[in-house]
Amino acid sequence: MARRVGLFGGTFDPPHIGHLIVAEDATDALGLDAVWFIPAGAHPLKQGRVVASAETRRAMMGAAIAGNDRFECLDVELRRPGPSFSVDTLRILHEADPETEFFFLVGADVVSEFHTWREPETIAKLAHFTILTRGGEEAQALRPAVQVAYRKVAVTRVDISSTEIRRRAREGKPFRYLVPERVYEIIVQQGLYK
Repeated sequence: MARRVGLFGGTFDPPHIGHLIVAEDATDALGLDAVWFIPAGAHPLKQGRVVASAETRRAMMGAAIAGNDRFECLDVELRRPGPSFSVDTLRILHEADPETEFFFLVGADVVSEFHTWREPETIAKLAHFTILTRGGEEAQALRPAVQVAYRKVAVTRVDISSTEIRRRAREGKPFRYLVPERVYEIIVQQGLYK
């Protein structure tokens, strides 16, 4: 029987407890064997907005998921030069592991941008396009130009964002319990987001 693996990409600048909660909810709802977190190297839609280095974001993601045997951090996009296009990553993963059934996990907030991604139809062919909706939140409809099969999975609503955490760190406001303890330690030790 093929393994079922969720792919959860993002800048993770920094990773926070909301990322972990929705990944665990998706694991349970979809019967996943694993979730692979994939920090983006150069996110094509967030050029100039990533603050921490690739190495630091990889370290924070590794610290965030430490101790969970079903969570893994892949550095496939961090090692690749140029913009990190999801379709390229999916091709690499599919070629390396063609028997695995991949589930491409996205938040409902990015659905309205999906038509701007490189080869969205191919993404949906290489993995089950899965929209994570938080606590009754409705995913915006996919644009008519992108007709792909997708599924929705309800996950716990956690109103935390990496942007808010960076703002709090910059302003000297508390954020300790919005991120896993080891991530908090990295942020403080390195003076990130000041």
